[in-house]
Amino acid sequence: MTTGTAAVPTVPVFDRNDTGTPEDRWRASRIDERAAPLNLDGIDRVLVLSAHPDDETLGAGGLLARLQARGRPIQVIVASDGEGSHPGSPTHPPERLAALRRAELDRALHRLAPSATVRRLGLPDGTLATEHERLVAAALEALEPAAPGTLLLTPWRDDAHPDHEAVARAGEQAAAATGARVLQFPIWAWHWAGPDDARLHDSRLAVLALADDELAAKRAAIAEHRSQVSALSPDPADRPVLHEAFLAHFRRPYEIFLPVERTLPTDYFEALYEVKDDPWGLGANWYEQRKRAITESSLTRPRFRSAFEPGCAIGLLTELLAPRCARLLAADLADSAVAATRRRVADQPHVQVRRIAVPEQWPSERFDLIVLSELGYYCDRTDLSRLIRRTVGSLEPDGVVLACHWRHPPLGYPLTGDQVHAALIAESGLDVIVSHLEEDFRLDVLAPPGTPSVARWAGVLA
Repeated sequence: MTTGTAAVPTVPVFDRNDTGTPEDRWRASRIDERAAPLNLDGIDRVLVLSAHPDDETLGAGGLLARLQARGRPIQVIVASDGEGSHPGSPTHPPERLAALRRAELDRALHRLAPSATVRRLGLPDGTLATEHERLVAAALEALEPAAPGTLLLTPWRDDAHPDHEAVARAGEQAAAATGARVLQFPIWAWHWAGPDDARLHDSRLAVLALADDELAAKRAAIAEHRSQVSALSPDPADRPVLHEAFLAHFRRPYEIFLPVERTLPTDYFEALYEVKDDPWGLGANWYEQRKRAITESSLTRPRFRSAFEPGCAIGLLTELLAPRCARLLAADLADSAVAATRRRVADQPHVQVRRIAVPEQWPSERFDLIVLSELGYYCDRTDLSRLIRRTVGSLEPDGVVLACHWRHPPLGYPLTGDQVHAALIAESGLDVIVSHLEEDFRLDVLAPPGTPSVARWAGVLA
C-alpha cells in the first residue's frame, strides 16, 4: 500500500465508432500469458448481473460454456433490454429494439448455456445508475440467504460505461452481504485502454484459456446478437454498434477477469515506481501539497511520543510528521518507496523506515499517533477490517488515528475513500474529534471515547 491519490489514471472519454486499441497490441502484450490462471474451484452456481443483452456473451461467454458443461446452475439477470443501442434509428424504435434484443439473448444463451434461466428487470437503458436499490435488491434475491459457493459475474466497474459501473457496484454490494465471489469482465476497456494501463496490470487479472468448443460456442453466440454486430438498415443511425475491430477482442482464445475486492499486490506498486519515481505526482502537485499541509495542521497535539505512518510512499508526509514526533516509524510495501523515504529522512535519526506490508505485517510497538493517508482503498473489505483492528490494537490509551482519503470514484481500487472512513468509524470504536470534508478528500482524526478536545487539552477550556 502506497500513499497517493487514487485518481492518477484519467477517466477515459472515447467514441465507440473509433477503431480503438487494435487487438494486435493486446496480443503482442501477451496479457494472457502474464495473468494468473482463473481458479474455478468451489463454484456451486453462477449468477450473472449484466447491464444489457450481450454483456454476458462478450465478457464471459466462454466461462459460461465451461460452467454449463460442469453442470453448474446458471442464472442471468439482465438489467435493461438494451433499447438504447441505436438512438435515432429510423427503422427500429426502442420498443422494437427491446423485443429484438430479448430474442437475441435467448438464442445466444442457448449456444452457451442452454439450461440457464433468465430474469429481465426491464430497467431503462442508459440510466441504470439511478436504479441502484432495485439492482441490489434483484441481486440479493438471487443470492440470499448465503452464497459462499456462488460466482457472481458482472461487467467491470471501471469500464467507462455508466450502466456497466452501475451493475458492477450493485453486484459488489450484494456480494458483500452474502459472501458471493465476484469476477468482473472488461468490455469497452479493450477499446479505450492499452496494455500499459495500470488498471489492467497483469497482477490484477485472471485468465481463462478457452477450449476449441468453448470458443466456437462463444463466437456463435456473439453472432446471435445481430442487431449489434450488423447494420439494421443502410441509414447511418443503424450502423453496427459492435464493429469488427471491436469484436476482435472477444474472438480471442481466452477471457480476462478482474477478481473484485482483492487487495492490490506489491507487484502493482513496484510497476508504478518502475515507470516514475513519483507515480502520483506528490511532490509537484499543488493539490497534494495543500492536502499535506491540512493533514499536518489537523494533528491534535504539538508533539507525539511515537508515530506510525504505513504507506509512506516517497516520504513527503513523513518529512512533515518528523518534527512533530519524538519517534516516527514510516513504512511501505514497495522497496522503491522505502528507499526514497530513507533518502529523504537520512539526516533524522529518530525516523525509522521499514518495508512492511500491512495489514498482513504489523509492527510490535505501540503508538500515540497512527496516520492512514491514502491507504485504505487499496484493501479489500476483509483486509480493511484487519487494518482497522491492528490500528486500534496498537494505539496507546491517549493515542489518535488520522485518516485522509480521496473521495472521488476510484479507478481500479477495491474501495472508495468514503467507504474506508465509514468502516473506520463503524468498526474502530473510536470517536471522531476532528473532521474535514471537501469534494475531493475527507480527513478524520479519531480517538478513544472521552478524549478531550484540542482546546480542553491545551487548557483554553476547563
